[in-house]
Amino acid sequence: MDNLTHTLVGLALGELADRALPAHPDPVKGRTRRRVLLATGALASNFPDLDLVLTPLLAPPLGYLLHHRGHTHTLLYALPQIALLLGLLWLLWPGARRLMQDDRAARRAVLATAAIGMVMHLSLDFLNVYGVHPFHPLDSRWLYGDMVFIIEPVFWTALGVALALRVPHRVLRLLFAALVLAAPVLFTWMGFLQWGSLAGLMLIAVVVALMARRGGMAGIVTAIVACLGFVAVQGVAGHLAREQIRAALAQVEPGSRILDLPLSAFPSNPLCWSFATITDNGGAGSYAVRLGVLSLAPGVSDVAACPARFGGEPGGQARTLAWKYREDGSLAGLRGLRQDNCRFDGWLRFARVPSLVDGKATDIRFSAPGVDNFSTLPYAEMAGQPCPAPVPQWERPRQDLLDAR
Repeated sequence: MDNLTHTLVGLALGELADRALPAHPDPVKGRTRRRVLLATGALASNFPDLDLVLTPLLAPPLGYLLHHRGHTHTLLYALPQIALLLGLLWLLWPGARRLMQDDRAARRAVLATAAIGMVMHLSLDFLNVYGVHPFHPLDSRWLYGDMVFIIEPVFWTALGVALALRVPHRVLRLLFAALVLAAPVLFTWMGFLQWGSLAGLMLIAVVVALMARRGGMAGIVTAIVACLGFVAVQGVAGHLAREQIRAALAQVEPGSRILDLPLSAFPSNPLCWSFATITDNGGAGSYAVRLGVLSLAPGVSDVAACPARFGGEPGGQARTLAWKYREDGSLAGLRGLRQDNCRFDGWLRFARVPSLVDGKATDIRFSAPGVDNFSTLPYAEMAGQPCPAPVPQWERPRQDLLDAR
């Protein structure tokens, strides 16, 4: 997920942790405790993304592909990150140091907030099509939620409104709330969201604001329920989307074996889905990659109405499902390229939907066909170059194509 979402989740976690403790008899120390917990939650929820400093270890694009969402995004390496965060708070913030020295309950709350914040970061990153491998080194497979777009305005709106209304200064409170509500309006104007999505976001904002007026943590609890409810809806919608895609694929590619169906949700829109399919074409020695877009409710929002910014097909004839691209490849050629080109072999430790065109390899989860993106590797130019190191030993997403049967 984006770092604004991670920050909002961390701040909400800090508020909940502070509220779970008894009110502090000293108002000054009580304010310090709240600030420490808010800072701990926000920092812990962003700490795993410090792995960006590791990307120069490998030449582009492998440095980003293999080191981002890498070791810092595992449960094992969350432990030293928690220790580092608490150490920095202790060394650099005298108020936090005194709080943790003098208040045992607060000390435990800070530790719990740091640990939960780290886990929440991994959990949120799991939700989208990019993936994580949190159980390395015991299990180095990439795990994909395929449920929520990587930048999701539902989280911004629900949590942003709830947190804005807890800002003590009126001017800052109004400014924060205005920025939160302006974002989805701007996104709709730019074509990233449908008007129906904007209406749903405004409804969430109103409900959260009304609950926040009741005082206490009602607003934040309502925001969290709204976020969890949205994830649940996306999970059900994603399951229905896969069923429809499998049925459509059986008609256009009968007899093929489906290896993977990556789904990319549209922002704040359970009806529209971009998808890819990877199939092994029986004993023909070939595989196929397809891209498409699907609407679960064509009577409400057909494929042509899905935002073009995220893979919609405006002007198309199909209403429910539109196939946009197909690429066929040779299994022997893919396996031979992996053996002969060590940079391509490293790239395969990330690529889930490989496209090989004109000497370039691109994971087309992240761009239109034929368009380079951050994953594009010009492997033909790199043939014979020294092998990259260190290469993390993540399991290759497309090992199913590489294994000879």
